Amino acid sequence: MSLVFNWIEIKSFKHDGTSHRFWDRGFVLHEDNNYIIVASKQTKVVETNGRSWFTKEPAISIFSKKDWFNVIAMIKNDGISYYCNIASPCLVEKKTIKYIDYDLDIKYNEKKQLKLLDRNEYELHRKQYNYSDDLNLVLWNQILEISVMIQKNKFPFNDKQICDYYEMFKKKVMVKKDEQNSDSNSK
Repeated sequence: MSLVFNWIEIKSFKHDGTSHRFWDRGFVLHEDNNYIIVASKQTKVVETNGRSWFTKEPAISIFSKKDWFNVIAMIKNDGISYYCNIASPCLVEKKTIKYIDYDLDIKYNEKKQLKLLDRNEYELHRKQYNYSDDLNLVLWNQILEISVMIQKNKFPFNDKQICDYYEMFKKKVMVKKDEQNSDSNSK
């Protein structure tokens, strides 16, 4: 069954399999052999400690099936801000996208400033979860590859492509809502 134009859940885990974070819904816009592209707006997020909150901005999230990252492109009034999680390639199970979060994050804000985040948390978890040297190398190489992608304005770090996906989301969700309204009015 295709996930495209359906709502799904998203779950992240830590290296040992424990739950990390849960998003209650995202609308799948595209899926191919490399990526799953999901749109969201005011999505409920639940942390491991039970704290929950709702996302502020609409976002397009890109989950890689092959590379060790996913990206949340947050659409703000003054531009697009990218938050890149260094994470395992995602998998899909029962309409849920799942991946392992490896703590290291890259923030590329709407002012086009790049910052590597959470190095201390990564080092702590590297010891706690006993990440192998091979895994460590894969994760740091992924950071280098992402930096090049950002510099070259390559997908998923391309504002125009993100805006195009957001426009698709607005059209598809409005069409689905219109269909639901007409179905309930015809009863």
